[in-house]
Amino acid sequence: MADTKVPPELRKKGLTRSQKRRLSRGAQYVVFVAAVAAFAASADWGRLKNQFAQLDIAERMFPDIITLALKNTVIYTLTGFAVGLGLGLLLALMRLSSVGPYRWLAGIYIEIFRGLPALLIFIFIGVAVPLAFPGTEIIGGTYGKVALALGLVAAAYMAETIRAGIQAVPKGQMEAARSLGFSPARAMVSIIIPQAFRVILPPLTNELVLLFKDSSLVLFLGVTLQERELSKYGRDLASQTANSTPILVAGLCYLLITIPLGFVVRRMEAKAQEAVK
Repeated sequence: MADTKVPPELRKKGLTRSQKRRLSRGAQYVVFVAAVAAFAASADWGRLKNQFAQLDIAERMFPDIITLALKNTVIYTLTGFAVGLGLGLLLALMRLSSVGPYRWLAGIYIEIFRGLPALLIFIFIGVAVPLAFPGTEIIGGTYGKVALALGLVAAAYMAETIRAGIQAVPKGQMEAARSLGFSPARAMVSIIIPQAFRVILPPLTNELVLLFKDSSLVLFLGVTLQERELSKYGRDLASQTANSTPILVAGLCYLLITIPLGFVVRRMEAKAQEAVK
């Protein structure tokens, strides 16, 4: 009977694992490039340019879009963040309190405001509060209303972030502070909270990015021309010109803030991971 065995040098060699990975990666790149090329070929770039890239309209937006709209957006965001941070810290301490009613009240607040859309909060501040308290004016006018609305929304998320940061601090830190004669309140303020904020700084910065985008809901409060933020400014000019170029320019202005902030968040997260290692 003839030997049917194939000599080793004639055997068909299969692909190695690394070769398979490279082949798979190359196929994915080909599919991606083909999809992009197909999308680019099917789009009507002439109509897109006419509707979104009219340079004469974009030029008319400056410098007001920076000195007015972007400035207001930054003010709304920072004041809302400040309110949210203060209220969030208070809620976090209430959640960690040994007093039951404090924990229950903070828990109810967090669950409600995390579950409600930010739009409803703005409508509540703009409509329900004046109806419930006739003649009452929120300090700061529109700026105060936006700060309060953004702060109420942000506080629910910040409270849980701060609480997690406080609980991440080793218990020995509190015990050491108490052994040095610190009262519980002083130890929390001087020792625990500063350490917790070093841990939670990246997620808090990320919350700032989210608030920056949520500030566009200010239009539901009814603002004057001088109180408009980026989205409202872009929408108004788009309606006047019957062109979407102002909306695109407003979006690019958002990116001027959100992209650098996103980079800062990633850098802080990387440094935090290096510190842990």
